[in-house]
Amino acid sequence: MGADLERLKQRIPLLEYLQRHHWTGHQVVGTRSEFVGLCPLHEDTHPSFYVNTQKNLFYCHGCGRGGDLIRYVELKQHLSFRQSVAYLEEELAPTAQLLAHTAAFYQLELHRLPEGIQYLTHRGVHDAALIEELGIGYARGGNLRPHLQALGYSLERLLQAGLITPQGRDAFCQRVIFPCRQQDHIVNLYGRSIGSAFPHRLLPRSKGGLFAWESVRQFRHVILVEGLFDLAVLWQAGFRNTTCAIGTRLTPAQLDQLRENPDRCVYIAFDQDENQAGQNAADALLQCLDQAGLYVRLVSLPAGHDPNSYFVAGAKAQDFDHLLQEAVSL
Repeated sequence: MGADLERLKQRIPLLEYLQRHHWTGHQVVGTRSEFVGLCPLHEDTHPSFYVNTQKNLFYCHGCGRGGDLIRYVELKQHLSFRQSVAYLEEELAPTAQLLAHTAAFYQLELHRLPEGIQYLTHRGVHDAALIEELGIGYARGGNLRPHLQALGYSLERLLQAGLITPQGRDAFCQRVIFPCRQQDHIVNLYGRSIGSAFPHRLLPRSKGGLFAWESVRQFRHVILVEGLFDLAVLWQAGFRNTTCAIGTRLTPAQLDQLRENPDRCVYIAFDQDENQAGQNAADALLQCLDQAGLYVRLVSLPAGHDPNSYFVAGAKAQDFDHLLQEAVSL
């Protein structure tokens, strides 16, 4: 029972749950894991409700109440402990199941249509076993809604999840899809456009923790990249200690994941952009992780390259391994 409860709380970090229910918190100056805002449990005029993302706990200095996610639901919904657990499980289950059905459909579509596989090949991802393992799919657009409605999902539910736009179109149209998992549940979908649309798309919900963290957390040396195609080519080349925050900014929960092991060394392998955006983000993150007590190394890719384009251009595993050996610290 205890292990199940911990898994339940990890599936929804407390801060994410509060934000999902319209609580606004601001990071406490001088801290990385403390947020403060008005208390949602009583009439509050001055911010007195604190959330610690590292401990996954809350405390209100106004009403004197505190605890974990389950305790919050008990107080907010006026439920018993067991009722609160059931309430959270019921809230999670429908969305997780819907996203699982969606991801499975997109996986089938990838093999029904040539353009998805062609795009993966163009991006250097060709290992069929890896494509299956990552659950990569393809959304052509126009056929997700009838498929999900045939499974019993209402249009309102699809709109609420963000899978269908208010205009009735598929949100992920002509995109290669990566499911984002946390504790064996899909918490979001990332779509990379293969056409002229804006390249990146996530559903309007938390992207979850670091990508594939359950399999990467065992490593003392971790490679952190910006994008999922970077991760895919590195996994394909044998660097299974690679994870991704889907972007350059880490959420408090993702930072806490890296800090689980105080002896961990993080290799930051971000894009070498012409406008210095990737380098600046890497420098800022290096400072952040160093202050968090982690060993950090900055991987210097050739100018204009990210890990994905580096391998597409012909680099081999030993070439990237050499870059890791040459990585610099503060």
